Amino acid sequence: MPEGDTVYRAAVHLNQALAGQTLTGWDLRVPQLATSDLTGESIDDVISRGKHLLHRVGDYTLHSHLKMEGSWHLYRPGSPWKRPAFQARAVLTTAEWVSVGFELGVLELIPRAEEESVVGHLGPDLLGPDWDAADAITRLSAVPAVPSAVALLDQRNLAGLGNVYANELCFLRGVLPTRPIGDTDIPAMVALAHRLIHANRDRTERTTTGDTRPGRQVWVYGRGGKPCRRCGTRIRSGSIGSDPLKLRDSYWCPRCQL
Repeated sequence: MPEGDTVYRAAVHLNQALAGQTLTGWDLRVPQLATSDLTGESIDDVISRGKHLLHRVGDYTLHSHLKMEGSWHLYRPGSPWKRPAFQARAVLTTAEWVSVGFELGVLELIPRAEEESVVGHLGPDLLGPDWDAADAITRLSAVPAVPSAVALLDQRNLAGLGNVYANELCFLRGVLPTRPIGDTDIPAMVALAHRLIHANRDRTERTTTGDTRPGRQVWVYGRGGKPCRRCGTRIRSGSIGSDPLKLRDSYWCPRCQL
């Protein structure tokens, strides 16, 4: 599932291309929205909230979530698409651009006044203009027994972190993913999360090590069985989640993390 910085960049690019443009075509390829038509309306803006994308069009908001396979692409009219047409779930056309949403995990059209019904459950947005560190600290402190990685991934606590960041943050703070969040320095964890995702929000190649070279971008994520970059101990891997249906891959150094 994409991290919040990926969704943030998608929103920025879509907004730069589409904001203020009049729709000349509107094609939502999901049964419940197939008859909708906002052709002739103006796209006011495109924003991200955590991992959610909101296209604001007239009195409506097109809400999408990429889930595991989704993406939005921008093409000039007449240009070939990089993914097959049968994967397209939304095709928004203006005089200058064709914006295509492929394999979107969620696609909903709601009245703009009801946006909070789809994003109101989210905690403070790490990349939002209204980021509230104190609120994030309060929310994490309210679930002290929850494992750190699980608490960081819960979008109700703070919005935007995915599995890469959850694993990397635990390593950088010297915390096992299974360690209860209440046994950690929560303000320091929140501050690092904000600083780290901000450092990556404009990069196409995410790095948590400060090195953007291939194979050097992360400390532990996806590196099970490989030597720790700090101490040389073999990185361990497993699964962790709030329940058996929400298990995520977990990576840690048994020496650097306690």
